[in-house]
Amino acid sequence: MANRRHGVAVLALALSLAACGSKQQQQQQAPQGPPQVEYLTVREQSVTLTTELPGRTTAYETSDVRPQVNGLIRARLFTEGDMVRAGQPLYSIDPAPYQAAVASARAALSRARANIASTAALARRYGELVKINAIARQEYENAQTSAAQAQADVAAQQAALRTAQIDLSRTTVRAPIAGRIGRSLVTTGALASASQTQPLATIQRLDPMYVDIQQSSAGLLKLRQQILSGQVARDGNARVRLTLEDGSAYGPQGSLRFADVTVDPTTGSQTIRALFPNPNGLLLPGMFVRASLVEGTQAKALLVPQRAVSRDEKGQATTMVIGADGKIQVRTLQTSRTIGEDWLVTGGIKPGEKVIVAGAMMLRPGMPVQGKPWDPNAKPAAPQGAGAPAAQAK
Repeated sequence: MANRRHGVAVLALALSLAACGSKQQQQQQAPQGPPQVEYLTVREQSVTLTTELPGRTTAYETSDVRPQVNGLIRARLFTEGDMVRAGQPLYSIDPAPYQAAVASARAALSRARANIASTAALARRYGELVKINAIARQEYENAQTSAAQAQADVAAQQAALRTAQIDLSRTTVRAPIAGRIGRSLVTTGALASASQTQPLATIQRLDPMYVDIQQSSAGLLKLRQQILSGQVARDGNARVRLTLEDGSAYGPQGSLRFADVTVDPTTGSQTIRALFPNPNGLLLPGMFVRASLVEGTQAKALLVPQRAVSRDEKGQATTMVIGADGKIQVRTLQTSRTIGEDWLVTGGIKPGEKVIVAGAMMLRPGMPVQGKPWDPNAKPAAPQGAGAPAAQAK
C-alpha cells in the first residue's frame, strides 16, 4: 500500500514538471514585438567652434644687457633671478679713464671760451680802424673769421664735453627694461667691451606673456572661407585658453593678437600669437602648452553623439536612423570635427531625423524597430537574464 502511494506521488510530480516545462517552452517560442531602440532627434543648434593646438610661451619683452663702453667690471649690483626696474644699476665699470676724459673736455671748453673773448675784441678794434683806413680791409675780415671760428670751437668743445659725460655715465650699466633678470654671464674683474657679442645678462618681461601657436594654413584658410560665407560668425575678441604641461588648466583667459602673414614652407603652418596675463609668474618662456582657440559660432549646426557613429569598411562615418516607416536605415555622414561627445555633421543627415543611439547592436538595415527618446542621464539597464543562476540555485 505504501509503495502504491509513493508511485502515485512520483507520477504526479513528473506530470507537474512536464506541464511547467511545456508552458515555459511555449512562452519562449511565443512571437515577440520589434526590438526596442533609443533615438535622438537631430535638431539645428548654435555651437561654439574651438580647436586645440600646440604652442610655446614667449616673453613679452626681452633685452640683452650690453656694455656701451670699454673697461673692467668693478661690481655686480643685482641679485640673479630678481625683478629689476627700468634704469636700475646692474654693473659698475671702472670710471677713471672717463672721468679724465671729462676733465680734459671741460678744460678744452674753457680754453675755447677764452679764445672767443680775445678774437671778438680784436675784431671790434679792427672794425674801428678799417673805417679810417688805418688797416687793410683784408686784415679786418681775417679778424672776423677768427672770431667766428672761436665761437665754433666753443660749440665743438661743448659737444665733446657732452660726449665724455655720456661715456662716463655709461660706466654704470643700467637695466633697459623692467622684468626678471637671469644669471650674470660675467664676473667682477672681467673686461667689458662695447663691441662684444656676449651680453652681460638678459632681462625678460614675463607679465603679460605671449604664446606662439602653430596652425596649418589650410585650417586657417577654411576658417576664413566659412567666415566670409557667413557659416561661422566671429566676434572681435577671439578668446584662448591654455592647458599646461602637467595637464592642468591655466586660469586666466588670453586674447588672440595676430596671425603671421607668412606660411612656413617646410611645415605648411602659420604662427598665431596670443597674449595672456601672468601675474603670478606661473608661465615661463619656452614652456610647451596646448591652446584652445575659440574660432567662432556656427548658428545652424547638427550634432550627432559619437556613440551613434561607426565606420564602414571604407572608413566612412555611418549611423543608423529610424525611417518614416519605422525601419532602420543606414546613412553615410560627412563630419568635420568633434565637439565634446558629439560629431559636428556637415552632410548625410537632415534636421528632424531620429538617430539610433542605443540598442542598435545586432540590427540590420530594413528591420522594423520600436523607438523611444534617448535619455543621456539615464543609468544603463541591467542585462536580461541577470540573477537567473541565483534563482536556479535556490
